[in-house]
Order: sequence, then structure tokens, then C-alpha cells
Amino acid sequence: MSTDSKVEPAGLPDHIDRAVLKIAGVVVIGAIMSILDITVVNVALPTFQTVFGSPAHPIAYSTVAWSVTAYTLALATVIPLTGWAADRFGTKRLYMTAIALFVTGSVLCATAWSIGALIGFRVLQGLGGGMLMPLGMTIMTRAAGPRRIGRLMAILGVPMLLGPILGPILGGWLIQVASWHWIFLINAPIGLIAILYAWRALPRDTPEPSESFDFLGMALMSPGLALFLFGVSSIPTEGSASAPRVWISMLLGAALMVAFVFHSFRPEHPLLDLRLFRNRNLTITIITMFLFAAAFFGGLLLVPTYLQEVRGESTLHAGLLIAPQGIGAMLTMPLAGSQVDKRPIGRIVPVGLVFILIGMFGLTQLTATTPYPVIITELFVMGLGMGATMMPLFTSALKTLKAHEVARGSTLLNINQQIASSVGVAVMSVLLTNHLQASKLAGPAMASLHDPALAAKIPAAAIVKGLEDAARAFAQTYWVAWAMVLLTLIPALMLPRKHEETHLLDDEDIPPVTIH
Repeated sequence: MSTDSKVEPAGLPDHIDRAVLKIAGVVVIGAIMSILDITVVNVALPTFQTVFGSPAHPIAYSTVAWSVTAYTLALATVIPLTGWAADRFGTKRLYMTAIALFVTGSVLCATAWSIGALIGFRVLQGLGGGMLMPLGMTIMTRAAGPRRIGRLMAILGVPMLLGPILGPILGGWLIQVASWHWIFLINAPIGLIAILYAWRALPRDTPEPSESFDFLGMALMSPGLALFLFGVSSIPTEGSASAPRVWISMLLGAALMVAFVFHSFRPEHPLLDLRLFRNRNLTITIITMFLFAAAFFGGLLLVPTYLQEVRGESTLHAGLLIAPQGIGAMLTMPLAGSQVDKRPIGRIVPVGLVFILIGMFGLTQLTATTPYPVIITELFVMGLGMGATMMPLFTSALKTLKAHEVARGSTLLNINQQIASSVGVAVMSVLLTNHLQASKLAGPAMASLHDPALAAKIPAAAIVKGLEDAARAFAQTYWVAWAMVLLTLIPALMLPRKHEETHLLDDEDIPPVTIH
């Protein structure tokens, strides 16, 4: 993406003036829509299981989890396309188009008649949502110049901090007082306001000649990853990894991804610049981030489902109960960000991972009667660790790059995080589904919590035993997530433990694209 600051306009004030705040407002609205939609759907997964199935025969969790996986895969796909399209068509025009695409996808999601249709419409929604954050950073950078970008990053950080707190609560409330359709329909009025606001507030487009885009790389990576994850997610349905639907999809996906790796070293401007892996610190950071994101974001989906399906909580109560995790992240993220410039990253991230290990270990002990104060405390501790891990990793990785490498490095980091989230969601949902299917009583017991007629037909002792089996399934799945976080400590301990000199200003000012 062309985020070169070129020559900063003469007389540009040092403070954040009204004109810049007006433009920042446009970007924040877009960021809120996109980030909230990642977390707002989490509490709706149990609802999707019964709405598109039935209380007695719910759709497999690994299937409905694709409504999250498809969205994050679409985000990963569109991130590298955004910079090329912004140069070619102009940021204002593309930003308004992205909002329109996101809103269209949202409305279509609300009309979904099957889980397959919902997953397809979530892809469309993700294609629009994935462009909003990178474009927003470009718009804000051009409006403020590099001298004020740090303060504007703090403004843009607001939706990043509030998303994990408000998303589950908003989603739970809308499902409870209205219906699941409104977690998508609410984007329509907000999106319309954002489009009108962008049309009035953003400066006129100035499209520039753009570098060539690696369409072949995109055609190899995106279908390859989707096919591979589809094969993994099909294991519970097929009952075995040897089923043709499983191994053929995984084999084709792996072949396409291998072909992408070989192809990526040929074009001048590849979709993902794998040459950057020559930078040791960047490589270690990406490995650390991948393992962390897969474990943390994969496990993130399990708690609201446990609260609704095993404890019988409403969607609103489930959203409120997991809010402490976002509060924990909100407390440590600014603190960790301020420490990155003072302390080596290798002394910050391992501490955050230890907090996550402590909190997640508690979730490996879940039962059908675990006290809520215990669960809330565990989630809060995990949130403290998340806030001290994610943004320092991004900052450290970008500090090791020269300015002309930052745009490509940001793309690599963002896509790595989205792919890791997709892999984590797919793996954890498959493991949970397999564990639940291992018990004949778990499914009927969970269904009985939401169906009084069914509960009357099942002996009380069978319901108690089934709910204990179901809670054990969640705990066993969390053991895998905990082991992945423990494994993350290995590359994390290889991160720089001495002060790093930044190379961002070695040749020119190019601000990074923020995490999405």
C-alpha cells in the first residue's frame, strides 16, 4: 500500500486538530464495525447450531465454526489486495466501497436460510471488512503526517480494546431481545452513516500508478488454505481422516500452498514476501505469533459455547461473563505498548504468555459446576496476558525492518495472524466436536437445557452425567490449547532480550498497517 508520507504539508500543526479528528471519526466507525463483527458472532454459534438444525439434532460445532473461519480467511485474502486497489482506485472510493460490501454481506447474512448460505455470505462480509483497517490507516496517515501518527494510533486503538468487551455483550443482547438476525442487521444503519460521513469528510481521491499485483499467488494461497481447513473440519462429519472428502481436500490444499511458496520467490511484488524470513527476529516473531494466535483465538470461541450449552446461560449472560477477558486486555495493552520502547521484547512477551498459561490451565479443569467467580478470574488473567503479548509482538517485528520493508512486513504479519486464527478455530472446533461425540449422553443433556419437553423425557441422572461429559469435552480441548501456548514459549524465549535499535527511519517514513 502506498503509505509513503512524501513531503509533509507546510504548516501542518503538531496537535490533533479538528480536521484530522473528523477524518479519524470515519476510520473509527469502520474499525468498530469490522472488529465488533469478529467478536459479536462468537456468542451466536450455539444459536446457529439449533436454528439451522434443531434442539434435538443440532448441527456439529465444527460446521457452524466455519461462520468464523470463513470470515477470517476472507480478511486474510483481501489484506494484500487492499494496497494495490487503493493506489489504482483511490482510498476514499475504495473505503466507501468496502463499507458498502461489508454492509451488503451483513444484510445477506441476516437472510441466510442454511448454515452453508451463512458461511458464504460471511465470506462476502469479510472481503469488505478486511479492507477497512488497512485503508483506515492509510487515510489517517495522509491526513496527519508521520509526526502525529502515534497519537492517532491511540485513537484507532479504542475499537481494538472495546471490541473484545462489547462484542460478546452486544451479540448476546441482540439475540436475546430480538433475534440472531440483528447481530448482522445492526451493521446496516451504522454502515449507511459511515458511507455518508466518509463522502462528506474524506478528501477527494488522487489515484496513483500502482505496482503489479500477484494474482497467481492469490489464486494459489487462498483456495489452498481454504481446502486444507475444509478437510480438517470435515473429520467429525466423516468420522475418519481416511475419508476421501477429508484427505483429498487436505492434499489438494497442501499442494496449492506448496506451489504458492515456490511461486512467491519469482515475482518482483509477491502476494507475501517470504524473502523477509531472512530476518531472524521477524521469523521468530511470526512463529511465536502464529502459535499464540492459533491457541488463544481458537480457544476464545469455546467459553461462550460452554456457558450456553453446559451451564444453560442466555446469550446475554454468556457475553457478560466473558467480558472480563477484554477488560484484562484493556488494562495491559497500553502498559505493554509503553514498555516496548524501554524494554526488550524478549522480557515482555514471555511474561504475557505465562499469564495466559495460568488462566488457561484453570479452564482445563472445567466441570459442569465450576463456580463463575473462578471462571471470570481465569478469563481476566488470560486477558492480562493477551494484552501484554499481541501488540508488543507486532511492534518488535516492525522495528527490525527498514522503512521500505514495513508495508510488506505488515501484510505478512497481518495475514499470519488471520491464518493462525482460522487454523485455531478449525482445529479446536474439530477437537471439541470429536470429544462431544464420544459421549452418547452429552448431546441430549445439552439439548435438554433449552427444550423442556426433551428434558422431561430424559432421567435426571442421565442429564447430570451428560453435562459432566460435555464439560469434560471442553476441558480436554483446552488442554490442547494450553499445550500450544506452552509450545509458544520456546520461540518466545528466543526473542531479543537486549535493546533493539529501530530501523524504521533508516530511509523514509512509512507507518505500519495495524493489526486487524
